[in-house]
Amino acid sequence: MTDNYTISSTEKFKISDIKFNKDGLVPVISQCVHTGIILMMAWMNKEAIKKTIDTNDLYYFSRSRQKLWQKGETSGHFQKLKELRLDCDNDTILALIEQTGSACHTGAKSCFFKSIKDIHNE
Repeated sequence: MTDNYTISSTEKFKISDIKFNKDGLVPVISQCVHTGIILMMAWMNKEAIKKTIDTNDLYYFSRSRQKLWQKGETSGHFQKLKELRLDCDNDTILALIEQTGSACHTGAKSCFFKSIKDIHNE
């Protein structure tokens, strides 16, 4: 057994390497590059990935509106791309970002503020 783990790789990936779901989407986890805090989860399609890489601004695909949206376009809480990482199965993306303001539409810094221990059985 080894204690050596690779955190990041310089291996180049093509968008065609990504395993999109049947709707042409891939889940994306946004993480603050400075603190390591997980900020949110959203979806990207190929167009959102290309636009994110081209602009260094995070673009996602809205499943309810069926269109691209730029994080911060209405709130001013933009996300700046620092690095995209693809997981070992090529089916989830980690976006290391710099966040302006809060990431969650509720105003919370992170969308992951609800502890399961606080959820009561009904």
